[in-house]
Amino acid sequence: MLKVEMLSTGDEVLYGQITDTNAAWLADYFFNQGLPMSRRNTVGDSLPDLVAVLKERSHEADVLIVNGGLGPTSDDLSALAAATAAGVELVEHVEWLTYMEQFFAERGRVMAPSNRKQAQIPANSEMIDNPVGTACGFALTLNRCLMFFTPGVPSEFKAMVDKQIMPRLRERFTLPEPPICLRLTTFGRSESELAQCLDPLALPEGVVMGYRSSMPIIELKLTGPASQREAMEAVWPEVRRVAGESLIFEGTEGLPAQIARRLAERSLTIAISEQFTGGLLALQLNRAQAALRASRVLPQATETLAEALASSAELRLNQQSSLALVISGEEGQQINFALSTPDGTFGLGVKFGTSRHALAIRQEVCAMMALNVLRRWFNGQPLESEHGWINVLESGSL
Repeated sequence: MLKVEMLSTGDEVLYGQITDTNAAWLADYFFNQGLPMSRRNTVGDSLPDLVAVLKERSHEADVLIVNGGLGPTSDDLSALAAATAAGVELVEHVEWLTYMEQFFAERGRVMAPSNRKQAQIPANSEMIDNPVGTACGFALTLNRCLMFFTPGVPSEFKAMVDKQIMPRLRERFTLPEPPICLRLTTFGRSESELAQCLDPLALPEGVVMGYRSSMPIIELKLTGPASQREAMEAVWPEVRRVAGESLIFEGTEGLPAQIARRLAERSLTIAISEQFTGGLLALQLNRAQAALRASRVLPQATETLAEALASSAELRLNQQSSLALVISGEEGQQINFALSTPDGTFGLGVKFGTSRHALAIRQEVCAMMALNVLRRWFNGQPLESEHGWINVLESGSL
């Protein structure tokens, strides 16, 4: 099996000053291409460390994607490290230098002398086009490893991987079929509880059950080779059964996108009023392009469930919206969810059973609860369901 690795570079990545979103994206992208990565490393802006790790991985990996360090500043060392590791000189790529000069001229700017550095690549390397920015990539073979050097800017990196690197990998290697990954996401159950129920499940050969915990959800993943698709699909109904009422969606669509789609399918609009969640619910629905009639954020304040129900009904009437959802309450007190619909107005009053989680986490949980209230209404289910460490204190309707 092809051994594919990634090397992220830069002090800002190593020290956690920025999140390495490129690594997460590449891991998922390669997995879906049938190239699951076997290792990821991170190295700071140190030439000796970069040279050492390139030499080390050149004896272990078949493919290495090196990300970052191709900019014009003194701490961008990837090209020099590659040339040093390969024992060759850096040479100026004349065609890329001309491209960069045109790039700046078309924007009415003069190219800074420091940008010439971005046209310097190892003498034995192949230039890799960057259709988005000014940092050209390059590829070289060191010992057993084919290495690709890419810029750290996410838009440039993703375009280069998809349009330049992946076609070269398909041409050079015989790639396996992408593995199958069946996914579902739960809300309100603990990882340990789900694992206890699923661990005895007999799985087909080469198939594994995985768990991804990201408060406030748990994702269950059944992953295996393409040849085991039928066997995996035969097991999947039991995974669904174990998830039960806590299952909120399958696949990767996400609950905001699901709600937006279902609103569109029924030509419905929604108005939202938020206190405790501070606009988080509206933001998620807005990004999913849901049919938001109106949204408002109010200061946190103590409110009864009856008051929240009345507010929801009033909001729906005033905004002439199909639905209206109110999340009211304040830190440490009862949080209310009130949904006004053409069928009536329904609500829940809840309180957190533990205070060990930060405010931001509790707000995320409440936004997810609100989305789940909408999902359950669309499904014709009672709004009340199991929410783990969130206690339902009361329910009501108008």
